[in-house]
Amino acid sequence: MNPNTPLYRHPYLLLTLTALFWSGNMVLGRGIRADVPPIALAFWRWVIALALIAPLALPHLKEQWPLLKKGWKPVLLLGILGVGCYNTFAYVALQYTAATNAVLLNSFIPIVTIALSWLFLGKRLKPIEAVGVAISFLGATTIIARGDLAVLLGLSLNLGDVWMLGAVLTWAIYTVGLQWRPAGVHPMLMLGALTLVGVLALAPIYAHELGAFGGPARHINLHWGSLAGIAYVGVLPSFVGYIFYNRGVAEVGANKASLFIHLMPVFGTLLSALFLGELPHLYHFVGIGLIFSGIYLTMARLPRLKGA
Repeated sequence: MNPNTPLYRHPYLLLTLTALFWSGNMVLGRGIRADVPPIALAFWRWVIALALIAPLALPHLKEQWPLLKKGWKPVLLLGILGVGCYNTFAYVALQYTAATNAVLLNSFIPIVTIALSWLFLGKRLKPIEAVGVAISFLGATTIIARGDLAVLLGLSLNLGDVWMLGAVLTWAIYTVGLQWRPAGVHPMLMLGALTLVGVLALAPIYAHELGAFGGPARHINLHWGSLAGIAYVGVLPSFVGYIFYNRGVAEVGANKASLFIHLMPVFGTLLSALFLGELPHLYHFVGIGLIFSGIYLTMARLPRLKGA
């Protein structure tokens, strides 16, 4: 993908599309869990993504290999966290916890990212930005709790929730860590390097899931639905989504980029209505309104008052 294309000039659109693709990833991860084990789904999605990335990355390898080699430490860490860990942890979480819990915990990513940015980079939000983050998080919580405080208070942590918290932490570290990726490396070569690291890290874990080390074996139940699901997560959330997200972080910073995670409950609601026939309720519209209001406050350049 050419970074000079018109689409690349709109980072907020890229981040919005990323949230849409990743919402579909969560829906599929839960929907095909009986047919596709979590490590298999993570491994094959990144194998597909690597096959798509390689032709676009390899032309830059010879020229930029010294830069990539010099920055191998952040490349290794980012590949393990962003590719090897985040979605794998989320898929494992969806084996044990309801989608409601997973989406709610996933909505903590912007909060954790902001905390890490403050802790390690000394970055602080302006007051209006902090209000925007709080409002958008309230909107996400409204959707997940179905507008009922009792539903929110009734949620309890289980093994899946612990895995999801691990996913949240790894993605927040990945987002902040993009600041230290090697400068001057072409975006496609960088994504290819991160993906290769992630696939190599997942390979022995996938072998274990297949029973290679003597444990109980789990295999993919092959049919058109499971194959289509694997193809989707390999192309849009993995290949296109990561290109868009990395570009968005580079343009607007980790704090603002991570805020778009709050759009996932919005798209989750719309996808449920479209594919599952679940009609939206009033609390959906209230939550969506709060999310967009919060994002507007955080993104918009508000006019200064005279004399300010």
